[in-house]
Amino acid sequence: MIDLEGTTLCEQEKRMLSHPRTGGVILFTRNYASPGQLQALVAEIHGLRIPRLLIAVDHEGGRVQRFRNGFTRLPPAHTLGRIYAADARRARRLAHTVGWILGVELRQVGIDFSFTPVLDLYRGLSHVIGDRAFHGSPDVVGDLAHHLMSGMREAGMEAVGKHFPGHGAVREDSHLSLPVDSRPLVDILSEDVLPFERMIHFGLAGIMPAHVVYEQADAAPAGYSEFWLKEVLRGQLAYQGAIFSDDLSMGAAETGGGYASRARLALGAGCDMVLVCNHPEGALEVLDGLGDYEDAASQVRLARMHGRHPLDYAAVQKSAAWREAVSAIESLDDSPWIELDV
Repeated sequence: MIDLEGTTLCEQEKRMLSHPRTGGVILFTRNYASPGQLQALVAEIHGLRIPRLLIAVDHEGGRVQRFRNGFTRLPPAHTLGRIYAADARRARRLAHTVGWILGVELRQVGIDFSFTPVLDLYRGLSHVIGDRAFHGSPDVVGDLAHHLMSGMREAGMEAVGKHFPGHGAVREDSHLSLPVDSRPLVDILSEDVLPFERMIHFGLAGIMPAHVVYEQADAAPAGYSEFWLKEVLRGQLAYQGAIFSDDLSMGAAETGGGYASRARLALGAGCDMVLVCNHPEGALEVLDGLGDYEDAASQVRLARMHGRHPLDYAAVQKSAAWREAVSAIESLDDSPWIELDV
């Protein structure tokens, strides 16, 4: 999965997207000017290949929401967690509403899925996670994430939980350096892994591992670790969905060597698709370095990530249910918008 430079496709990008090892595109704020422009860009990408490429985005809400003007401003996940403490039933309804609005607005422009929800536990340590996390309780995180996912599915979109097995207990930002979590394995399995386990039970279609070393379990970051992806995720948790690497251009991923080496490590550990963002040369290195790589099982798992039954957006916007949903969300958070394009 690769990214794009701007709001339209250049010839080099068309060639890269036509490469047989390319499986998808991740969009960022720089790729967005208006809903109409975005819909045209997505249609052009989808028209390049049969079967069509997956198109994804990090569209969580709060700090990490790529598309703003023309889209409903979604609250950070932690807002829902705070509401849960006072009124769990209301928080569940709002989580479903957020997921539905998120899914409807992305599906109406043709985007297949968002890399959300964040299933990391809020511990007050990680700045890069921060209010992207629902709560510090595994049960609350799992409950709210389940309802968010149900709203997304109602709109025709699957969810991707991140960052397995949990990024909330380290201070370092894995975009810049390699975090090391020194806690005992039993603590990670009994706390941080629980929201992932619960979401797997509810049919979570996608998971993204963390670029974090859990040194009491394995010397390799989770995204390069057969222990975490094959033994724990596929084995102990019986997970059957797709595994997406986190961005291989992040600072924490540099331990894997060159870009082609990073991709081979991630795929060998159990990832079904690797992401290379903000580094076109690295993406080309991966495409050329994978040779004739194929994995039929991965292709089956990834096929589930395509968006389904796009709604009649104009009709939805005229409905009382839509107006009530947007009103409920817009009343939640009046804090200034802070864009975090990572």
